[in-house]
Amino acid sequence: MPTPEDVLTSLLEDKKKPSIPKKITVLPLRDVVLFPNMIFPVLIGRSSSLKAVSEAMERDKFIFVAAQKDPSVEEPTHADIYKHGTVAKILQVLRLPNNLLKVLVEGVFQGKITSVVKNTDFLEAKVDIIHPKYDEKDVELQAMVRRTSERFADYVKTNRNLAPEIVAAYDNLDDFSRKLYYAAANVDQKVDLKQRILEKTTMKEQFYELISIMSAEIEVLKLEEELDEKINDTMQKTQKKYFIQEQIRTLQKELDDDDESNPEISTLREAIDKAQMPEEALAKANEELEKLKKTPSMSPEFSVIRSYIETLASLPWTTKTTDNLRIDHVRSILDADHYDLEKPKERILEYISVLNIVGSLRGQILCFVGPPGVGKTSLGKSIARALDRKFVRIALGGVRDEAEIRGHRKTYIGSMPGKIIASMKKAGTINPVILLDEVDKMAMDFRGDPSSAFLEVLDPEQNSTFNDHYLEVDYDLSKVLFITTANVKYDIPAPLLDRMEVIEISSYLDHDKLEIVKRHLIPKLLSEFGLQDVSITFTDEAIMKVIREYTREAGVRNVEREISSLLRKVAKELVLEFEAKQSAKAAKKNVKEGELGQIAKFKIPKNKKYIIDEALVEKFLKVPRFRAQANELSDKIGVATGLAWTSMGGDTLPVEVTIMPGTEKLTLTGKLGDVMKESATAALSYVRSNWYALGVPEEFAKNKEIHIHAPEGAIPKDGPSAGITMSLALISAATLQPLRGDLAMTGEITLRGNILPIGGLNEKLLAAKRKGYTTVLIPKDNQQDIAEINPIITSGLNIVPVGHLTEALPYAFRTLAVPVTEPPKKSGKKKEN
Repeated sequence: MPTPEDVLTSLLEDKKKPSIPKKITVLPLRDVVLFPNMIFPVLIGRSSSLKAVSEAMERDKFIFVAAQKDPSVEEPTHADIYKHGTVAKILQVLRLPNNLLKVLVEGVFQGKITSVVKNTDFLEAKVDIIHPKYDEKDVELQAMVRRTSERFADYVKTNRNLAPEIVAAYDNLDDFSRKLYYAAANVDQKVDLKQRILEKTTMKEQFYELISIMSAEIEVLKLEEELDEKINDTMQKTQKKYFIQEQIRTLQKELDDDDESNPEISTLREAIDKAQMPEEALAKANEELEKLKKTPSMSPEFSVIRSYIETLASLPWTTKTTDNLRIDHVRSILDADHYDLEKPKERILEYISVLNIVGSLRGQILCFVGPPGVGKTSLGKSIARALDRKFVRIALGGVRDEAEIRGHRKTYIGSMPGKIIASMKKAGTINPVILLDEVDKMAMDFRGDPSSAFLEVLDPEQNSTFNDHYLEVDYDLSKVLFITTANVKYDIPAPLLDRMEVIEISSYLDHDKLEIVKRHLIPKLLSEFGLQDVSITFTDEAIMKVIREYTREAGVRNVEREISSLLRKVAKELVLEFEAKQSAKAAKKNVKEGELGQIAKFKIPKNKKYIIDEALVEKFLKVPRFRAQANELSDKIGVATGLAWTSMGGDTLPVEVTIMPGTEKLTLTGKLGDVMKESATAALSYVRSNWYALGVPEEFAKNKEIHIHAPEGAIPKDGPSAGITMSLALISAATLQPLRGDLAMTGEITLRGNILPIGGLNEKLLAAKRKGYTTVLIPKDNQQDIAEINPIITSGLNIVPVGHLTEALPYAFRTLAVPVTEPPKKSGKKKEN
């Protein structure tokens, strides 16, 4: 059997022999680049590759071997392999279990795919043989070969995975091409880098590419060696340090002089002495300090104990601020920061008054409830500023883990105190104002219920001995003024709500927003945008246009955004005007375009005045988002307007009813909740059972489908207060009498037609007034709540309290048949066909 050297020699002697055909099967390889003169075993399992090898064996045992671009491709096509590869000779085929083949191939020539041969069973292509050009007498080539030998020797020496004998085998090779391919085959690099060697057509280029690859790899290997040496040195130093510390510790025990000799222990001792802890906490700190002395500094327990002692020592145990209890001072601060809000301001002043008399007061947990943007959080800041106390805000939205409130036990890795203790540490005093923001947004899961943890925090009888899991000692929270905020009172757990005094902050009226914008928002935004020196004036009409036509909210957040947008437009115009003037000056002085920015910095123009009126608002903010629709206030059949309360404030809720022939059923649409669906069913039952008293045809629902719809179907709606709305809309649809378009209503209905009281009356009346409704039906039991409502809201509204649905009929319909109290007696005569 001829040796591989004999095969190669015979091929080199006569390149024109047709022993290597133009059309040849293709074998894709994963993560391997096969070079000429390289013998390599290939394990084959793909069906296409098995067929390619079988076809090559039947022909002349030649096969084109090419590397895959992406090794993860299971069934590669010609597009998935490199065009440059190696024509190889199959030396041996060994069949293995599981239908695998072990094929021993030897690279013979470089090759390049020139065209693809269509074959559905395996890859096949026409291949051109590439003979890299070189002249052994070329001095530059000889220098490259010599440099390659040096680099290859360095590479083998640096790479621990290669045997030193590889260099000797390399030196025994005489032919330049053999040296090139041998070195390239033994360099461990990525496929795409080694592939570059096969893609070069001259040997000089190939050697240059090989030298570059080896040089880069040698640098990486040297860096790895240096890194290993550094790691070993560090480990040795650490071990040496540990042994020395143990020896020092032994000597310290003999000398009984730990504190003076260890600066870290001394620092902690000083911190404990300065903290003025109560006896229980001081004993715990000293106990942990003694434990720390006996713990090796390399132990993980050392850092845990040290962090615990540092936390204990950094907490305020006796430090407090002096309260400013002057009523006129507190009042001036609250008035300066907030417009209106008389009820919460009055409650704060009452609290300050009692503090003046008693000196200390426990049990004052205030809860501000209201829509977003009405000033709940900022009011808490103002209270802290008025009292000269530190202020800390804790955001509770989305908190699910009880450990976030009570802390983690220090036995756990990464444990820390809870939000309450962390806030006390941040405040640095024992009497700060802590604002628990969004207390209604807490949730519970398998990790516990955080709202239950707050039962101790907010209970005046318990919070003087609050026990955080991390501290393991009692901490006094009785001097803290806790203020909570929420959007929806009913989402606060009942036991937690019982510990708080709820102060409801209602939605702002339009004139309230006008004053807030003029007094607070505009000055603040002018200062933020650097426009305080520019004469910018907003007309009242312009502000009201922004409030009514560009925003619809309970607070003033969106109003602030729109005012910000207006001021940004003004700032843009000022800068553009300034740049235009600078460009004109530059043109006169022949200054280049790129040097314009160096002429001068922006300066506020003198005597420049901006008056922002309604026209300018519409020019800057474009088309208004909200416009009053006169069609909403017209009389319609089967359409009634209810009043709804949401966490964003009050709003109107139109209800539409249609009665049509079909299957006798009730259809409810508009994304209604379960409670609202039950209200619709109760309303229909009442109307059907009392048809005679309501002037409704007796069989209005027979063989009819009744469809009740609440528009804006993408918005979820729920609650019982739409019962009266649905009842009157049903009556209107059944009698074909239009309901008054200027009428809005709210109230829960029973099966007896009674109208039950509702909540959120202030926001609902405000919503009716904003939309232009003149008459509002409310439950009679809510009549006493009208006294608490701002007279500005009730002025211009005809508020009609009703206790029964029949009382609402004269106000709901402009024409109404006289209701009867008993159903008409049926005649005994038979109906004639």
